[in-house]
Amino acid sequence: MERIYEILSTIKPGVDYENAENLVDGKILTSLNIARLVAMLNDEFDIEITPIHLIPENFNSVKSIYKLVTMLDGE
Repeated sequence: MERIYEILSTIKPGVDYENAENLVDGKILTSLNIARLVAMLNDEFDIEITPIHLIPENFNSVKSIYKLVTMLDGE
């Protein structure tokens, strides 16, 4: 999960990612941030986040992003 924090901090610094639960719904991350995040996660974890996965619930918190990454990593 630490690597996800690092990636998010690179994309948009200064956010309290440990406590944020509304990264998408609260408009903390924009669509461009999400696109960059997806590309970085795909490269870093050797996974493929597809359009079907691009729903706010998967990106609203580090926990939800981690859950998505681990699910895709197991496929």
